[in-house]
Amino acid sequence: MSEGARIEPLGEGRLRVHGRLDAEQAGALLDALPWPAAAGPLEVDLSAVEAADSAGLALLLEWLGRARRRGVALRYRALPPGIEALARACQVLELLPRAD
Repeated sequence: MSEGARIEPLGEGRLRVHGRLDAEQAGALLDALPWPAAAGPLEVDLSAVEAADSAGLALLLEWLGRARRRGVALRYRALPPGIEALARACQVLELLPRAD
């Protein structure tokens, strides 16, 4: 069982999300993304996400909106299959910029 979702800085505008992106954990991550001091690219690696649901998709879309308002080019790497399937079903997959 996951100890809770967390964000690991990888350096050079890269982060990795660990844990679950579900209704219980997504809210805790909403304001946890460390934004770069200057506008620039940011890559969020989701390969360590254990499970995700619609709250996880909502979180990724919210981060994307915040990134755009800051002038940050946000990209997601390794979308979890559940989020990808849900985004496709909701016809929002094309809104999630991919790094891979």
